Amino acid sequence: MNIILLEHIEKVGAKHDVVKVKDGYGRNYLLPKGLAIVANRTNLARLEGLKKQASKKESAVIEAFKEVAAKIAGARLKVTAKAGESGRLFGSVTAQHVSNALKELGVDADKRIIEMPEEVKELGTYTATVKFHPEVVQEVQFEVVAEGSDAE
Repeated sequence: MNIILLEHIEKVGAKHDVVKVKDGYGRNYLLPKGLAIVANRTNLARLEGLKKQASKKESAVIEAFKEVAAKIAGARLKVTAKAGESGRLFGSVTAQHVSNALKELGVDADKRIIEMPEEVKELGTYTATVKFHPEVVQEVQFEVVAEGSDAE
């Protein structure tokens, strides 16, 4: 059975690909869930329109992410953590801490899109990478300061 995928499906194909799948998989899973449509003449003609619509939406999403990335481009975040006198942290600073610091700037970034440089276990300045979209990646600097210190 030839179908047109409406969503990216792992190990089957990307969105808007025309693929051949087993009849039962297509009829019983992909079509009822709205993940695909049958690749007949009418739907193949509609495929170009679907691709144009998707590219317009994609470009709008990318523009929105670029605006957010520009907002945090020059920002320097402060993350407070409990630390000993030697500057060693009790625990470590995670992507969740950076996400919370970004929320204070008004940027809602999920912790899963934040890539930490390495384990942050000491006070200092570090750089994290925020991957909003495969095409929109922004580095953000954050400083780890001790709770209750004068640096706050």
